[in-house]
Amino acid sequence: MNFFEKLKQSLKKTRENFTNKLDENIKKEEKITKEFYEELEEILIASDASPTSSFEIIEELKQRVKQKKLKFKLQAKEELIKIIEEILTSEEEFKIKTTPSIVLMLGVNGVGKTTTIAKLSNYLKEQNKSVIIGAADTFRAAAIEQLEIWANKVNCPLVKQKQGADPAAVVYDTIAAAKKRKIDVAICDTAGRLHTKKNLMFELEKIVKIMNKEAEGLNKEILLVLDATTGQNGLIQAEEFKQHANVTGAVLTKLDGTAKGGIIIPIKKKLKLPIKFIATGEGLKDLQPFNSLLFSKALFETKEV
Repeated sequence: MNFFEKLKQSLKKTRENFTNKLDENIKKEEKITKEFYEELEEILIASDASPTSSFEIIEELKQRVKQKKLKFKLQAKEELIKIIEEILTSEEEFKIKTTPSIVLMLGVNGVGKTTTIAKLSNYLKEQNKSVIIGAADTFRAAAIEQLEIWANKVNCPLVKQKQGADPAAVVYDTIAAAKKRKIDVAICDTAGRLHTKKNLMFELEKIVKIMNKEAEGLNKEILLVLDATTGQNGLIQAEEFKQHANVTGAVLTKLDGTAKGGIIIPIKKKLKLPIKFIATGEGLKDLQPFNSLLFSKALFETKEV
């Protein structure tokens, strides 16, 4: 199964919750009504496009329908798909051109951050990049042990200290090791800090400050790992993390089996946060750079180009 087919399968429930519902009771001859717009907005919200983003999308749709003098529901549906595709289209490059480049991984517990680090390491190694991993989640000994297991699986060196050590010091050591060994990419884990715990967010600010100082002039990516199944909670997390760290992009995990893939719309529309990677399964190879064209095609069940 190629990646497009895997992505299409992963978006099956989102597609059923969104695209298939769009098709229900829409006939070529049916005229647009006020109730039709309300139904569309409800469908968007049910797919986790967020109430605000859903309202704005429908308002944009109304304007286009008026400007283009569209009369029928099928025409409005096609225009709605265009609006969503336009939102998804904007992409930003994953910047890892310097040696080393630094990637800081953020996210609350349970979003799949540790496995995402392993998947990203494996992906980079397949791109002929050397990788070193820093275990800067020093809050739990289990987090260090788990990351070490994954580092061994992907055959990457690990920088670690004891539980309770200063996480910023681990980030410092990881960057220093990457420079000394001329390693292409250093990936640093962070604690699964709750976005509601202000003291932990301030600790994150310290980590980012150290990273910026030690990696001055180098490419830096601060990636927020979000679980697609958490829906609007993921959007709240993204807003808070963005306030305390200069987040450069998001990684959307657990797309497989969820009907909440619409969360990608407010992440890109409201937060202006690029989606850098998506995870469509548990395997090491189930992480790919976000491709807006393939995502749209998989969501709306069209053929691969």
